[in-house]
Amino acid sequence: MVGFQWTLPVRALGLGLMALALTACASMPAPVMTGAATVAAVVVAPPPYDPNAPPRVTDYNAHLQCVPYARSASGIDIYGNANTWWVQAEGRYPRSNVPAAGAVLVTRGYRDPSRGHVAFVTHVASDRVIIVDHANWMNGGEISVGVPVLDVSANNDWSEVRVWNIPSGQWGARIYDAEGFIHPFSLRGLVS
Repeated sequence: MVGFQWTLPVRALGLGLMALALTACASMPAPVMTGAATVAAVVVAPPPYDPNAPPRVTDYNAHLQCVPYARSASGIDIYGNANTWWVQAEGRYPRSNVPAAGAVLVTRGYRDPSRGHVAFVTHVASDRVIIVDHANWMNGGEISVGVPVLDVSANNDWSEVRVWNIPSGQWGARIYDAEGFIHPFSLRGLVS
């Protein structure tokens, strides 16, 4: 009878450890080919999209720039200023003017071309609205989630966008030039 009393807790512990191990495997980064070397891409899965949750700042004290946040969320292995991402992605990642969840939206600065911003697309709400998560949009290093972005381009090609302004609760007044979307799978080894 003593053996039976220990069997259930040991079995439960074993099943719990197995579940934990499987969870860890599922969250391990997938290898990304970069030339001859394989490196792990760290991907931060976005929270499930909730159409009833308002756009919001989740961490005012994150002290993040947009680039490391977008890189971590998307797994796109590009470094450097946001205004260089579009050019750096050429030949390495698919680029398009078609939004998709998991892609990174690349915009150019409104005052001069030396400024840029990258945002992680979490949801395509319609042909003219996407939802993004991004960091440092308000220049405080904060993380903002569930933020709508509106395509205001004349040809519906995502070349001009407006971003929801969280503090005012309305569309931002500025129109930003967008270069397009970088999609998160590597082309290395697929193109010559």
